[in-house]
Amino acid sequence: MIIKEDKNALRKGRHMRVRNKVAGTAQRPRLNVFRSTKHIYAQIIDDEKGVTLASASTLSEDVKKEIAGKKKQEAARIVGLAVGRQALAKGIDKVVFDRGGYLYTGRVQKLADGAREAGLKF
Repeated sequence: MIIKEDKNALRKGRHMRVRNKVAGTAQRPRLNVFRSTKHIYAQIIDDEKGVTLASASTLSEDVKKEIAGKKKQEAARIVGLAVGRQALAKGIDKVVFDRGGYLYTGRVQKLADGAREAGLKF
């Protein structure tokens, strides 16, 4: 009998290893990424207070209009731009990037690039 490894459980383990070392503060909150097969989500979190300061996803109304007919990587870049704009509007310009246990390639990288385009510094 072949036992298939649970890739999401492995990802969660990687994420917890990173989270033990990386935490968002009021001066430098954490930009967290979650990626599903269809959508991508980004949140800027102050871990000291346990508060989400800004968020965007491919399901957000303002983003949904922009990504119509685009590929997933282009949509991830637009989500990065949206979360970056929200953060700058609230006076946040420096963040700690938390890739959520995912490899820094593809959609995760495009989201980070979009956030940098908006003006966030990692």
